[in-house]
Amino acid sequence: MTLRFGQPAAVTIPTVITDRLILRCWQPEDVGPYTAMAAHPDMSRYTGSPRDREAVRDMEAALTGHWHLCGFGMWAAEDRSSGEFVGRAGLYRPEGWPGIEAAWTIRRDRWGQGLATEAGAAALEFAFTRVGADEVISRIHPDNAASIRVAAKLGLTDAHRTFRGDAVYAITRRTWTSRTGG
Repeated sequence: MTLRFGQPAAVTIPTVITDRLILRCWQPEDVGPYTAMAAHPDMSRYTGSPRDREAVRDMEAALTGHWHLCGFGMWAAEDRSSGEFVGRAGLYRPEGWPGIEAAWTIRRDRWGQGLATEAGAAALEFAFTRVGADEVISRIHPDNAASIRVAAKLGLTDAHRTFRGDAVYAITRRTWTSRTGG
């Protein structure tokens, strides 16, 4: 038997730089900080964040693979000035999802600083300018007032539908373009 190996498929995960964040590909060093972030009780109140190193590593692998399957995905979020891991943000659409979702999860001690809004805005811009989405949604637990406020700041409005118990907020390309000039 003769084995022949081709070149691996190259997937480019772009780095996005905002005023205060670097949205980048996941790295092995992110497992520890994400695990610590997810251990805070406020972090899993409305989402199903993994809480142990093995589950976080599996999540990071799945999120990185999402880029290969869909051409978009979630980035690790890093503070530009300190280099600290502060969360994750980006686009997500697993099988059966009702649309391309913009999502954000910021470390508890960084809440209230506008980082989720900044990361969410970058995700929307990527969705509309690079992915070619016509609509972007966000699934938000009905009691998650902070994420609902972020969605509103980004121009997402209640789509009056639910998915797996969460409210669906949405913004169209046309609305995004009129808001941002994009």
